[in-house]
Amino acid sequence: MADKYTPSELLICLSARLIEDGSMAFIGTGIPMLAASLAQKLTAPNLVPIFEFGGLGAILEKLPLAVGDMRTFNKGLMASSICDIMETAQRGYIEYGFLGGAQIDLYGNLNSTVIGPQPKPKVRLPGSGGANDVGSLCWRTIMIMRHDKRRFLEQVDFITTPGYLDGPGAREKAGLPAGTGPYRVVSDLGLLGFDEKTCRMKLLALNPGVTTEQVLNHTGFELLVADHLERNDPPHDDELRVLREEVDPDGLYR
Repeated sequence: MADKYTPSELLICLSARLIEDGSMAFIGTGIPMLAASLAQKLTAPNLVPIFEFGGLGAILEKLPLAVGDMRTFNKGLMASSICDIMETAQRGYIEYGFLGGAQIDLYGNLNSTVIGPQPKPKVRLPGSGGANDVGSLCWRTIMIMRHDKRRFLEQVDFITTPGYLDGPGAREKAGLPAGTGPYRVVSDLGLLGFDEKTCRMKLLALNPGVTTEQVLNHTGFELLVADHLERNDPPHDDELRVLREEVDPDGLYR
């Protein structure tokens, strides 16, 4: 089974493996929800998922369709409000934030607001919602992205969610909490992190069948590469079984 999987299934499995048991994670709509549900069922039963509209600690038995879905409150620890959830992040209680976006740059700044120049962009996107708060206040932000030059840019058209802004010290100068910021980027080509000194994006691991050259050719800026590149495992049989039979039996995200 594990040799037959879709790009979406690979993204979901790779993201789920990053979730630590017992952690609190701010979960966005889409792939982050599937990753959280898969992790909760397999490797992180004590995960405390948090959703923008007030759900805290839900048991993700059935897939929510959005962050305000009643399933985000299922058997939860608390049914709260958006203000309480954002305050929880502001107080420093949320370890991980999972986000997607239309564009990302070399410092991990995300754009989910507009494509094209202001004041008349080509496309208006759904952001920000809580994406700014998540990237500003959670300790570690994990971004889940399709990997191509249209999305991985030298400079995003609009900063919806701050990464490391324009480099070392910029987050702190902007008034954001020290020690927070981008942690990982999960793409359909590999796993990326950020260099501790320069805050620039760095390739850490390759996905099955992908070469370093492919990643570099699909990135619109100079990407750092780790001295020793790891190789990500493909989805395991148990991951695919649970994902297909329990997390997403209707195949909404395949």
